[in-house]
Amino acid sequence: MNKIIASCGLICTECSAFIATQNNDDELRKKTAEEWSKMFNADIKPEDIYCVGCLADEGTHFSHCSECEIRKCCLEKEITNCAFCDEFACKKITEFFGFVPEAKKVLEDIKNSLNIII
Repeated sequence: MNKIIASCGLICTECSAFIATQNNDDELRKKTAEEWSKMFNADIKPEDIYCVGCLADEGTHFSHCSECEIRKCCLEKEITNCAFCDEFACKKITEFFGFVPEAKKVLEDIKNSLNIII
């Protein structure tokens, strides 16, 4: 499977919610709900762990996707992810990198590949 890169640089295809959805894996949903509940100090239940990936228009997304400002921005600008934005790296995404620094490298690698002159 090709990598699906979310608006923010997270790799959907490596996300346990995405993997659990693709494989209909209830044990992974349970494990992920427990981990994310602790990690985000939130009440996340196994039935919340469904996601078809950030870029999909249809299907079930994890609840945060509907309120994610980064995803909304990319949808409004009709771009795949922040690497394709002329304003990269704006305040929204820079703040996010503080929580998920590995997403920064993913987006920077994409941005750099876009700037290669052939």
